[in-house]
Amino acid sequence: MDKIIIQGGVPLTGSVEASGAKNAALPLLAAAILIDGPVRYRRIPHLRDISTMMTLLAWQGADVAYDDQHCLHVDTRPADKPEAPYELVKTMRASAIVLGPLLARFGKARVSLPGGCAIGARPIDMHLKGLEAMGADIEVEQGDIVATASKGLHVARIVFDQVTVTGTENLMMAAALADGETILDNAAREPEIVNLAQSLRALGAEIQGDGSDRITIQGVARLQGGDITSIADRIETASYLAAGLITGGDVTVTDTDPAMLDAFLARVQDAGAIVETGDDYIRCKANGRLQSVDIHTRPHPGFPTDLQAQFMAMMALAEGTSVVHESIFENRFMHVQELARMGADIRLDGNTAVVSGIDKLSGAPVMATDLRASASLVLAGLAAAGETTISRVYHIDRGYERIEEKLGKLGAHIVRHSVSENWMQGAMLNA
Repeated sequence: MDKIIIQGGVPLTGSVEASGAKNAALPLLAAAILIDGPVRYRRIPHLRDISTMMTLLAWQGADVAYDDQHCLHVDTRPADKPEAPYELVKTMRASAIVLGPLLARFGKARVSLPGGCAIGARPIDMHLKGLEAMGADIEVEQGDIVATASKGLHVARIVFDQVTVTGTENLMMAAALADGETILDNAAREPEIVNLAQSLRALGAEIQGDGSDRITIQGVARLQGGDITSIADRIETASYLAAGLITGGDVTVTDTDPAMLDAFLARVQDAGAIVETGDDYIRCKANGRLQSVDIHTRPHPGFPTDLQAQFMAMMALAEGTSVVHESIFENRFMHVQELARMGADIRLDGNTAVVSGIDKLSGAPVMATDLRASASLVLAGLAAAGETTISRVYHIDRGYERIEEKLGKLGAHIVRHSVSENWMQGAMLNA
């Protein structure tokens, strides 16, 4: 069981390159199920969730391999298992993303209900209602979604009760091969949605309106193979910028897109940071102590829920009191008690956190509870006086590629330490 150990208090400076986006790469890989030919993927990050998706595609019968240029090649034409069993996808929230593509291709699917981070219910009922509107019969058996569409999926007008990113992606992919025009209303507008739509269009899909709240899909007979490239990871980008700011440093992230982070950059500017952007880079420089800023998480283009924990860590050291309102997930404040172990002054009231800034945090042993919470603890550890040890870092590995290497490049004193589970069990028995 790995741990990350940080000696804090060092201002981070320098430049680091953004990785490809996990939240873009997963639906792009799921889309391979629809494609009648080989696909070459560029900029796919090496992450635990990505490995899980690759393992799933290979288990289904697809050919999956890397080449010497670090491109991933996937050919799902040999695939013959329209399933996603629990043992393969139990750690990945995005497992349901293969449901629509499997149904569209095979007319049937059996997909385990999602696992992953315990940050809220994340119900997939909107996915299922949408697929039912397209002609699927769906039941839940022993924790699996069992769906059939013996006559294929037909077109429909689907209005989402609330904005859902994976629901939009799932139904957009399912509709890509349906006969006629499908309309998705109250669709998600995230950059990852646009990346998926652009990629599918390049392979023959007819999709319009991505980036707006109405997406129109005209089904086609087939999608051909080709090249797909993931966009930059906007959450990783912002996390490294936040690492610079919380330590009083000056960090530039390259090979990224500033337009994806308008809400985040506006808030850090409000907090007093100096922000500089170009076509493919963002620089954030601390300008004295950060000032308190309120945030309210909302679907894109609002402030991302995936950056709430990292921003809270910054506000824990800001001057004044800030209010953080979480409107997307009902259980996304589990990092608060861990930040409190480091001295943070945070009071919870339902889905609102009131953060009173303090002068310094102190290093402490803390435990990651989910992917983005783990990032907030890394940020806090980088700024804290003394040593911080973060356990359960497998959460970090689900969304941050080579995090120790990248932070080390910026000057962080951070190492990964592997602790044998057998040693831990022995220590417990001898205690």
